[in-house]
Amino acid sequence: MRAEVTVEKLRRFIEALGNAAKGPGRVYLTGAATALIEGWRAMSVDLDLKMDPEPPGAFEAIARLKDELDVNVELAAPDEFVPALPGWQDRSRFIATHGQVSFYEYDPYGSVLAKIERDHERDRADVREYLARGLVDPARLRALYTQVIPQLVRYPDVEAAALEEKLSRALA
Repeated sequence: MRAEVTVEKLRRFIEALGNAAKGPGRVYLTGAATALIEGWRAMSVDLDLKMDPEPPGAFEAIARLKDELDVNVELAAPDEFVPALPGWQDRSRFIATHGQVSFYEYDPYGSVLAKIERDHERDRADVREYLARGLVDPARLRALYTQVIPQLVRYPDVEAAALEEKLSRALA
């Protein structure tokens, strides 16, 4: 088990990854990255990320950095749990560019919908923070969710009625 990730380790990771990559790309930080950056959580057990497009040399850099910084790195994104919401890339919040790689916080609306679907206690706490801090507008989340309902069939683990109930409860 590696050490927990702090915001300082997160910043060191993205700088080192961007500078080590051999070409352009985008890295979207997912999971607890927003909680670390916004300051409502002091640490996380891992760094979750999605690369799109993948910067050349990124995997080689990640293999080295996880040991150098003593962090767990996972390729995980909200669109593995629920359909990607329309316009997710445009709503992803820019963090920094290092080398030829731009880093973003993954779309807060997609992040919240995935956290609502997963429905763990820490996810519920994160959803409350996103809403309380005004990072997600409930009406807009509902409208975006409505657009992807037909795509839920591609997510056999997701029960549409249960997700609708969890969404209504989270937004109440």
